[in-house]
Amino acid sequence: MAVPSWLERLRAARKTALVQDGKRKIHYLFEDGKEMAEEYDMKTSQLMSRKWREKNTLGGSGKWQVEVGEPTSPLLGALESELIKESSSNPVFMRKDTLTSFQWRIRNLPYPKEVYSVSVEKEQRCCVIRTINKKYYKKFSIPDLDRYQLPLDTAALSFTHANNTLIITYQKPKEILAAEEQLQKELKKIKAANNGDGDCKTQ
Repeated sequence: MAVPSWLERLRAARKTALVQDGKRKIHYLFEDGKEMAEEYDMKTSQLMSRKWREKNTLGGSGKWQVEVGEPTSPLLGALESELIKESSSNPVFMRKDTLTSFQWRIRNLPYPKEVYSVSVEKEQRCCVIRTINKKYYKKFSIPDLDRYQLPLDTAALSFTHANNTLIITYQKPKEILAAEEQLQKELKKIKAANNGDGDCKTQ
């Protein structure tokens, strides 16, 4: 069965933990050199953010790619953002999970709920957002389902719209809920450095 393989990769990765600002930050270094940084809420064990980084062609560290959480702050490239600035009215796509579901929010979408359709494309292993007025189209995958090699389920997908934000929810399959529970137990065993010890490279 495929489920243990991703869990095994997580177990095999070199992990460091840091507790800071009510969050438990975990840094994973995989055998292939890839890095993953996650932040969990200490009280709820809720995943707040997940970022990935790979070595670039010259062997140096590449930029962090955000999978879950707020998109990277433009302050990181202050000079670049002065030159090219996205309009603040453009749709902003981000993932923000709950304990039982994967959730995406797209801000700055003013159209009423009936304008949107959200569907699962099983062959392409992705979800697609369309609007009747052809003003917005977005295709996105669910990396967690790919990593656990689980099929996409149309029945797990739902969406709502409020305050100019489209909220798409995909209920986590039981296999992922069980694996996440197991992982949480293991992460809690890692001895965490306190704020300022610098054991964990999360930036």
